[in-house]
Amino acid sequence: MGTLTGLFAPNRVAVVGATDREGSVGRAIFENLDAFDGDVVAVNPSRDEVLGQPCYPDLASVPEPVDLAVVVVPVQYAVDVVRDAGEAGVDNVVVITAGFGETGGDGATRERELATVAEEYDINLVGPNCLGVMNSQVNMNATFGPDRALPGSISFMSQSGAFITAVLDWANDQGIGFKDVVSLGNKAVLDETDFVRAWGDDPDTDVVLGYLESIEDGREFVDAARETTDDTPVVVVKSGRTDAGAKAASSHTGAIAGSEAAYEAGLDQAGVIRAESVQELFDSAQALAGQPLPDSDDVAVITNAGGPGVMATDAIGDSSLSLASFTEDTLDRLKETMPAEANVYNPVDAIGDADIDRFETAIDIVLADDNVSAAVVVSAPTAVLDYADLAEVVVDRQREYEKPVVTCLMGGDRATGANEVLREAGVPNYFDPARAVDSIDALARYRRIRDTTYEPATEFDVDREAAREILMGAKRRDDNRLGVEAMGLLDAYGIPTPEGEIVDSPTDAVQVAAGIEGPVVMKIVSPDILHKSDIGGVKVGVETDDVADAFEDLVTRARNYQPDADILGVQVQEMVDLDAGTETIVGMNRDPQFGPLVLFGLGGIFVEVLEDTTLRVAPVSEAEARDMIDDIQAAPLLRGARGRTPADIDSVVETIQRLSQLVTDFPQILELDINPLVAGPDGVQAIDVRLTVDTEQL
Repeated sequence: MGTLTGLFAPNRVAVVGATDREGSVGRAIFENLDAFDGDVVAVNPSRDEVLGQPCYPDLASVPEPVDLAVVVVPVQYAVDVVRDAGEAGVDNVVVITAGFGETGGDGATRERELATVAEEYDINLVGPNCLGVMNSQVNMNATFGPDRALPGSISFMSQSGAFITAVLDWANDQGIGFKDVVSLGNKAVLDETDFVRAWGDDPDTDVVLGYLESIEDGREFVDAARETTDDTPVVVVKSGRTDAGAKAASSHTGAIAGSEAAYEAGLDQAGVIRAESVQELFDSAQALAGQPLPDSDDVAVITNAGGPGVMATDAIGDSSLSLASFTEDTLDRLKETMPAEANVYNPVDAIGDADIDRFETAIDIVLADDNVSAAVVVSAPTAVLDYADLAEVVVDRQREYEKPVVTCLMGGDRATGANEVLREAGVPNYFDPARAVDSIDALARYRRIRDTTYEPATEFDVDREAAREILMGAKRRDDNRLGVEAMGLLDAYGIPTPEGEIVDSPTDAVQVAAGIEGPVVMKIVSPDILHKSDIGGVKVGVETDDVADAFEDLVTRARNYQPDADILGVQVQEMVDLDAGTETIVGMNRDPQFGPLVLFGLGGIFVEVLEDTTLRVAPVSEAEARDMIDDIQAAPLLRGARGRTPADIDSVVETIQRLSQLVTDFPQILELDINPLVAGPDGVQAIDVRLTVDTEQL
């Protein structure tokens, strides 16, 4: 992909399919480009002119170089037009035309042809099946939408063209402006990752916003967003939440790591702020575009109304923020200047008869406090207070102290003039105190994102060939499932396992058990029997004298349960004292968008009941592995809560990383569970494993 400058700020735009026919998309786009600062040319072999402008039969006939071609032709001609654009040296193409991948069948074939042509000529292609693109700096509206974006520093991408038209209508009413707007359409070539990367390099974009229904390449998006969020916040609404992916999974990890969980983990690792609604998306954007970042999470509330002040305080309690504790000097100054009835502790209530002077004094004193990193000014309308005056004070003090301030000036017409003052200064105003607090929360969340240092995953010295040979065993048996017969896979990647072997006779079982100190655990080994405990396929604490009989009993139980099961033998294993540690699970499920998702959590038989787990997109770094441990509610158990002996956390962290490396090295592994992974004071032990493999890739 080349630079996208010519896409958003072209010198010359050609509308291929321009027409003067009333109600046509070709006419709408051509008319929308009337205000464009550059040149606009019409291309249509059936017209000599369009709306009084000369019309050319094809792109090759345009006498001057074209930077951007907007294609709105019947679907059967679209691929040829893009090829013509490539031949004419056009680097940027927006295909408005529908009838491609969204229709399936022949449409999907045409879309692949479109992408192939774009790749051949190195064309930046948006669409097909999209609304178009906009850039406010050059007054370019290359869409068939009814509204043009106001100027601003927010760049916005959407997978829904209809969503863009609705947002622009609302944003224009709210005075919210944009720099670039792009309708992604089917994303045949350019997708969300390309725009995140381009806007991250754009000094005129202060915030990147997105409405996404899917992400084409999750790992690439994570890497691009991490780089962008060093300087530019990325806020996304992701729709299409579903657990359909979990329903098709066969492992514990697969059942938990559904599509929605994958996006949650991926966006979090990408440093993306995820908004839960359109309102939250733009509330966050306004604050991020206009306000500095707070130094800490400590927020003050200044109000003239007790009820709304309490609402703001409650919202702070529900967020990642905290109420600032004022210094003694601040409290003394407030006591000296506020009425006796006022509350000088946070939230500061200057009470209902507060005029502009009292409000100004309170704001000035609070923002001067070093313990306060941000403030929310909440006001109800009164006869002694003019909102326009209050807005001027807020703007002045925000600039003086260079701390983020948002307002909640409750009311209708009374707030109109104040809104203009605040908007011009980049101070967001909200009717709802909770929205005001949430916007400060977005600033704090982005500060934490920007302060995060991403590190590469550790590369351990492992035996890949031994691991590959074990996986090939599944292919040779024509079976895509592996159980305890794959314990050697863990050994090859340095994940500790109990001493033991798989045997196929009672005699061998006795011999192996004799070499293990103390009683042993015996398990039936069959890829066809996943839940061995349910059929009595596991025996714990077997003494050496009983091993032969236990072997026969396990095989008999398995045969009775499933006569056609493939019995590979019986595992004779060192018995691990489960009470001496905490049973955890480490697993992986391969997501279609994000690739391998690594799971960690409380394990054993309750993993799917309690669902105390967390996810990360592989490869997982050491810091991310440590965060995974902190994420789960059972973390105190691992750290020695209630007199328990603490587990060796470093061993757990290393195991998570080693499994991450395993599933990254072998994309053939579709699902994998180590359950339980017993975490004790002397390290970890992987007691059981099962995995699903795509044998066709081996």
